[in-house]
Amino acid sequence: MVKPAPSKGKGRKAHIGKAKKAAKAPAKKMKKKNIPRRRQMKGKTTAKGRKQARKKAPAKAKRRQNAKIKRVQGKLQVRQKSKPKKTISKKANGVKMKAKQKPTMKAKQKSAARKASKSATRAKVPANANAAAMKSSRAPAGAKAAKIPVPPKERRKPRCIVLAGFGLNAEAELAHAFSLAGADAKIVHFSDIASGKEMLEDYEIFAIPGGWSFGDDIAGGRVLSNKLKHTFKAQFEAFASSGKPMLGICNGFQTLAKLGALPNISGSFSQESTLTFNRSGRFEDRWVHLKPQKSVCKYFEGVPFISCPVRHGEGQFVPRDKKLLDALARGGMVPIKYCSELLDDSAGYPANPNGSVENIAGICDPTGKILGLMPHPEVSVMRTQFPRFTAGVSFEKNSLRFFQNIVSEGKRHVKNP
Repeated sequence: MVKPAPSKGKGRKAHIGKAKKAAKAPAKKMKKKNIPRRRQMKGKTTAKGRKQARKKAPAKAKRRQNAKIKRVQGKLQVRQKSKPKKTISKKANGVKMKAKQKPTMKAKQKSAARKASKSATRAKVPANANAAAMKSSRAPAGAKAAKIPVPPKERRKPRCIVLAGFGLNAEAELAHAFSLAGADAKIVHFSDIASGKEMLEDYEIFAIPGGWSFGDDIAGGRVLSNKLKHTFKAQFEAFASSGKPMLGICNGFQTLAKLGALPNISGSFSQESTLTFNRSGRFEDRWVHLKPQKSVCKYFEGVPFISCPVRHGEGQFVPRDKKLLDALARGGMVPIKYCSELLDDSAGYPANPNGSVENIAGICDPTGKILGLMPHPEVSVMRTQFPRFTAGVSFEKNSLRFFQNIVSEGKRHVKNP
């Protein structure tokens, strides 16, 4: 026991030295375990060291717990090996069962019913009855086996060829609209048809998109129509005469008119009308409204109106003469007209952007299968394409219905299932 320290002098110094020796006494015991005092106390005296020790504690506890679980599992495995299972089989209703499982009342009732039915059939049916039944069920000699009916395969989608090249630049929009409507649309360059790599007869729909073919030199669609005449005219006229759907939009409408495919009242593919410069004397690029009319063209069935943009400088429809204009009206070959927002189809400019006679926005041939129009309904088939869609104003269903009607007409010409 250390005596109280004297207040002054040498005695105090000696007392402090003894106290230090006494404090070092426990360290001698720890040296027996070969663990240095410094290593044992390392980091535990500071706040940082205590924090690290607390972090390591859960991991240590988890390791101890996992070791304990492994030991218990090992003991269980040893017990299971030392004590093999004893299975006592009993016969209940002719089926081997374990001793623990007992047949239920339902099982007993079923087995009794089976026995009763077997005994009844044995009593009634003679021994050779089964052989006679088998003979009667066999087909007579020479008879053909009945074929199992196979359900018909679904018809493939109608193929739509969308022309591209030489300044036509709206082919992607038009192909997308036909794809949304259910067609198998493919963009094909003009040169691939001219070279014979692609054939129009392999498709059910032919579409010429908008753009500025050959820069609209001479007139809109003039050079493209002349080039088509001197490359695959026979293919084009065969397709137009087959009754398959054909569509020309903007520059495509100008091309069809100069090819003589629209309106083609004479049936000779000679030019009867044209599309020339807008009366406003400027390029028109804005949204307009279209009102379907009673006509031979069925592509606007179920379409109350269409809202879509125009973007052209040569969109004014001009017929050859008044006689042709009257023939178009009588034959129901004016399926669509420009109209105001209130669907007034007699409104002039700006509802009629190009000054076309009688607000004509598009015409068709006498069969109603070939259609041409200046506006772009392929750019209004999605809600987000409308300028006021954020305010909830969009009419994409009307434009999509228009393309769906063309696709449904194309389905009628699909031959291979």
